[in-house]
Amino acid sequence: MAVAVRVIPCLDVDNGRVVKGVNFDNLRDAGDPVELAKRYGEEGADELTFLDVTASKQGRGTMLDVVRRTADEVFIPLTVGGGVRSADDVRELLRAGADKVSVNTSAIARPELLGELSRQFGAQCIVLSVDARRVGAQGTDTPNTPSGFEVTTHGGTRSAGIDAIEWARTGERLGVGEILLNSMDGDGTKNGFDIELIERVREAVSIPVIASGGAGAAAHFPPAVDAGADAVLAASIFHYGEVSIREVKEELARAGHEVRL
Repeated sequence: MAVAVRVIPCLDVDNGRVVKGVNFDNLRDAGDPVELAKRYGEEGADELTFLDVTASKQGRGTMLDVVRRTADEVFIPLTVGGGVRSADDVRELLRAGADKVSVNTSAIARPELLGELSRQFGAQCIVLSVDARRVGAQGTDTPNTPSGFEVTTHGGTRSAGIDAIEWARTGERLGVGEILLNSMDGDGTKNGFDIELIERVREAVSIPVIASGGAGAAAHFPPAVDAGADAVLAASIFHYGEVSIREVKEELARAGHEVRL
């Protein structure tokens, strides 16, 4: 029997509230994270992802409280990311109720962190978040990116000078259990997932890949899975009621993909 495709709402949390914008800019309030998480659990979400978009010291305390309250109300796996720099950060989040922790910028600065976290907490707990954009986007011309996709930081505004496909491959080699693949070109645009990006990463790694960035309609999800995604993630279309989780799952099922209805 095929493994069911996971449908994952993503909640970007800033100072205790869910926010959403386009390309991580012009953020607007989308509601209370715990209430949204509870609603998504009732609507059939397979997992939830929380990202602390400020990740300041104050934001970390706020996020820990959000995670604790969510874990008390919602009983599906919860991934939390944003500002994770050390094993202590991971331990705090897991103790608060997270099931998995997503790591991004700190791993770019020190890749061996991924191996350390995987060995200490288990690969199943560690997710590498890859914020990728096409080389040449926003006037960039980054060398050493033969795939045509580069890793970015700061909400997709700065190049890390790393090839995105090779970085995903490195993450798997260092022991992460999953890749959260964010198309920064597509984030918030609702123009559909970056199919080529998903295909390229799928060819490079054997661990699960979560496709993120660009979903605007239920019809956008099956092509992402066809391209190799094991899970699909979206934010604003769920937050503002434009598409329901059930509609996405029904669309996936019609396309021949196994889902949990």
